[in-house]
Amino acid sequence: MGSKLPTTPAQKGLSDHVGPVDELVMQSLDEEAWIEVIQKMDSVYSDLIESQVDVEEKNAKLENAQKFIRSILSSMTDVLIVTDMKGIIQRVNTAMANIVGKSEKQMVGDSLLSYFEESSLAAVDAFFEMVHSQETILDSEISLIGENDVLVPLSVNCSTHYDNKGRLVGVVLIGRPIGELRRAYTELDDAHQNLHMAQEQLVLSEKMAALGRLVAGVAHELNNPISFVFGNMHALQRYGANITQYLQALDSDLSAQELKALRAQLKIDKIARDIAPLVDGTLEGAERVRDIVQDLRRFSSAQEQPREDVDLPTILRTATKWVSTTARVRPEVDFQLEEPLSVVAHKGHIHQIVVNLVQNSIDVMADSPSPRLEIGCRLEGDAVKAWVRDFGPGISDEDMPNIFEPFYTTKPIGQGTGLGLSVSYRMAEEQGGKLSAENHPDGGAIFTLTLPMEVKNDE
Repeated sequence: MGSKLPTTPAQKGLSDHVGPVDELVMQSLDEEAWIEVIQKMDSVYSDLIESQVDVEEKNAKLENAQKFIRSILSSMTDVLIVTDMKGIIQRVNTAMANIVGKSEKQMVGDSLLSYFEESSLAAVDAFFEMVHSQETILDSEISLIGENDVLVPLSVNCSTHYDNKGRLVGVVLIGRPIGELRRAYTELDDAHQNLHMAQEQLVLSEKMAALGRLVAGVAHELNNPISFVFGNMHALQRYGANITQYLQALDSDLSAQELKALRAQLKIDKIARDIAPLVDGTLEGAERVRDIVQDLRRFSSAQEQPREDVDLPTILRTATKWVSTTARVRPEVDFQLEEPLSVVAHKGHIHQIVVNLVQNSIDVMADSPSPRLEIGCRLEGDAVKAWVRDFGPGISDEDMPNIFEPFYTTKPIGQGTGLGLSVSYRMAEEQGGKLSAENHPDGGAIFTLTLPMEVKNDE
């Protein structure tokens, strides 16, 4: 072996009384003890190194956490104040410091009460009493004294602050300047009003677009009763001239025989029989024109119309006739109408829904040489259902979830706004009803309008 380990005086004295063999044994025991001590020192040193690494890692995490918290506090626009139970400020954020015109360090140690206006001191004092009873303070309005003694109204929330042992040590106040809140609410309200106005404009624009498509059909509808009225009025004009001539003859010196001949010549007896039917027919034509004009006014008006008793079959026939008259290829229409059938609703809205559905169905069959529609209505339980079915290609699985979305359209650019079905869907909901779409088992798509049955009050 190398150099020997040192011996203590006791060991040296003992060695004077032992033999050579005993001396070797003692020397071996000394070496084992030193080796054990060195091993224990190595183990302790290794544990010390691990503890040091662990402490450094935890310290780094703590520093990162503190930096993260500081970055959050400095980026907050709301005021944050942390105090002890005596109201001494322990920490504030940048927003608070900016309002009062001091640094965060300058405010630490100050009394919380020194930063609030006199009328708010009672409310601030109450915060400390309420946190003892575990009450949460929400939206309490108090006035903070800002830089240059400018009062800053705050909406404050107050909560408890506990230490790591769970002991109540203070309060945390978070406040937002009320002026900022009011400005945010004002902006939100303005945005809501603008959105509402935009929606109303979209509805009106779609109605005007639909009305433009119906002009030719409406003109045709008006042409028939107006022509009838014109024809009757020309006849009445001739009859009036004959009657006037005959009445003048009655005041003349003509004999009875001459008056009889004149009566026959002017066809007075025939005129007498025709007058009533002509007047009735003219009134009927004029009433028909009036009804069409009223329907147009309801359809195009931007004002809310009152709910009324609506004859659903008549609406379906009229709207279909208006739209189909202007189609490039006029569709064959199979009406399946349960009559009489009425519902209390906004007539103009129901009319527009049907117009949009019929127009949409005609559009999807634009390439069909023989387009066909099935339109019907019936009573089912406590609801009325009206449907428009086309015999086109149907609705694809990709388009089905989106067909009632605003501005969604499968038509080429410039040929559709994507608002017709969306507006119709909203109008149906406003009536307390529902508009749905599905593919018919025998082909094509079917749109169903469901409306609640209501009994109109006759009082």
